[in-house]
Amino acid sequence: MLNVRKLNAYYGESHVLKDVSIDVNQGEVVVMLGPNGHGKSTLLKSICGLVDKTEGKITYQNRDINDMVTEKLVDLGIIYISENRELFPHMTVLENLKLGAYSKNARPHEKKNLERVFALFPRLVERQKQTASTMSGGEARMLAVARGLMSNPDFLCIDEPSLGLQPSLRHEIFSTIKRINEQGKTVLLVEQNIPQIAELADRIYVMEEGRISFEGNKDEALSNEHLKEIFLGM
Repeated sequence: MLNVRKLNAYYGESHVLKDVSIDVNQGEVVVMLGPNGHGKSTLLKSICGLVDKTEGKITYQNRDINDMVTEKLVDLGIIYISENRELFPHMTVLENLKLGAYSKNARPHEKKNLERVFALFPRLVERQKQTASTMSGGEARMLAVARGLMSNPDFLCIDEPSLGLQPSLRHEIFSTIKRINEQGKTVLLVEQNIPQIAELADRIYVMEEGRISFEGNKDEALSNEHLKEIFLGM
């Protein structure tokens, strides 16, 4: 579904990604682990057209998407959900959700997708008239994921959804991502040191200093002493 080949990405003179190659097959949950600041978020942003300077090749469903603007990628079904949530703080939950359905691909499905996200996140039903700025961290994270789903995506790039959440909410957000995947969505997920993330993943990559240092399934990851100690906290 998504193929990245020898991707290099830069912020100014800083060379962040160095010949990164990954594959994400349709229907998978692929997890990118690694230390903070080593390029994981840059990879997601590069895929989603949010990094100005890149080299290499990115294809989505056999289509070259290297030079596509973010809006066009959203129309193709690719969505980026930022670790910073980037909600509209003075708008209500419902208004934020409806703004997620702005693309031409999503508008005809707004009602159906709203019902779907309310089923996935019942707490948002109770909060739909509440302004985003008054929500807890966990609720805001749920809203960010729900708003992404309102764009009617097929492929979700989710950046550290559990960041700053207490363990019970981490479990809830991961369980919801699993249900999203079971509904037919493909997920590329960035995380850091969360042990339970291995159970969610079909395959795992590890990025260190802008390069892929490991690729394998969850069993291979869990049996790798370096990964268990350094990345999985086990």
